[in-house]
Amino acid sequence: MPRPRDRILQNLEAIYRDAYERAKTAGDQARMADLDAAYQREQLLLEVLLDIRDALTAPVEGGGDKAAASDPIAALETIHRITKLR
Repeated sequence: MPRPRDRILQNLEAIYRDAYERAKTAGDQARMADLDAAYQREQLLLEVLLDIRDALTAPVEGGGDKAAASDPIAALETIHRITKLR
């Protein structure tokens, strides 16, 4: 069972919040700005990865079969559909 999305995002926030507070205590404004930008970037990337994870573990449409969701070919087709440029 994959970890819940909220828990993963909360862990990311906790890591950055701790580093941000240390920079704030040290009065390092540049580091605070860097951490803020890095957090936003990491959060966006992590959300995309979680969306892909959710798409790969979701039951196949119309089938409702959990075993079909673990089919590697179906997973590759899902990745192809997600990344297809139009």
